[in-house]
Amino acid sequence: MGEDAAPSIRKIIHVDMDAFYASVEQRDNPELRGKPVAVGGSAARGVVAAASYEARAFGVRSALPSVTAKRRCPELIFVSPRFDVYRAVSSQIRDIFAEHTDLIEPLSLDEAYLDVTHNKQGIPVATEIAAMIRARIKDVTGLNASAGISYCKFLAKTASDLNKPNGQAVITPKNGPAFVEALAVKKFHGVGPATAAKMERLGILTGADLKAKSLSWLQEHFGKSGAWYYAISRGIDNRPVQPDRPRKSIGAEDTFMVDIVDPTAARDEITPLAAKVWRHCEGKGLHGRTVTLKVKYADFQVITRSKTTTTPIGRLDDLEAIAQALLEAFFPTTKGIRLLGVTLSSFIDDQVSEASQLELQI
Repeated sequence: MGEDAAPSIRKIIHVDMDAFYASVEQRDNPELRGKPVAVGGSAARGVVAAASYEARAFGVRSALPSVTAKRRCPELIFVSPRFDVYRAVSSQIRDIFAEHTDLIEPLSLDEAYLDVTHNKQGIPVATEIAAMIRARIKDVTGLNASAGISYCKFLAKTASDLNKPNGQAVITPKNGPAFVEALAVKKFHGVGPATAAKMERLGILTGADLKAKSLSWLQEHFGKSGAWYYAISRGIDNRPVQPDRPRKSIGAEDTFMVDIVDPTAARDEITPLAAKVWRHCEGKGLHGRTVTLKVKYADFQVITRSKTTTTPIGRLDDLEAIAQALLEAFFPTTKGIRLLGVTLSSFIDDQVSEASQLELQI
């Protein structure tokens, strides 16, 4: 990522705020500093939206049921989310990004890709830009950010996790392929626990194992994702950084380690999915009218059911209730369910006829 880089080699930075929501709360309330904090509801059906690093040490994570979180960490302090504050801080951070480039692709309030190949300040070294951005974020907001620097989005995203919290890492074009070969597939961004388990059953534990498989073999076993795995196992990701990519829908889905046949178990899975969708919609200030439930069976058959309301859905409870009602139509079932997904769309401020869907993996 230095001065010798070929003109055709991109310089991509992935910036990820450290425990963003919880860190904002600790910043604004000194009594919370150094203590395990969870942003979210503490009620019986509440879900953790974000956790401080002190809470993470006890195994508290986002999308975890609040009762489970409290059981893991009895001293856990629950704080109600303040999305207006998070959006304001996110706007400050976005302004800092814009000091360096207009090629900014926000993924959520707390992370984004930046293409700094040709940047406004003419700085040739991307690691230097990342360090400047992190220092400026700290100065302006008082918050810590981590960053990953590489020649593609996949490796920049991976690198940002390497030295968290409050650190950065670089994966150069020279080192990229070897880095991927040595990386455990369960640490690949976009490979969830169920896919990682399937790969393990097929003898794929590392990027090198994945690279050894042919394109046709990967497509046979992983469908349309096969081509993606084939490319990233070679350190190849040509996706551009897409500024302000409009969202037509926001969804969350989960693939299960064991197929679900019991309706109670399925209902329990809907709760964290709805909570995650709601959290991201709140964070983006989006208000939707259409709820879609996605069901993928063990034989990979996919069925979706939707319901559209006359006015935007105003509460998480309403979103979950609609998703739960849609789920009822799928039971009883003779086939196991391997995946459930909840999506909210028909946003009232969506002016674009075509947009890509954001899938958030739990």
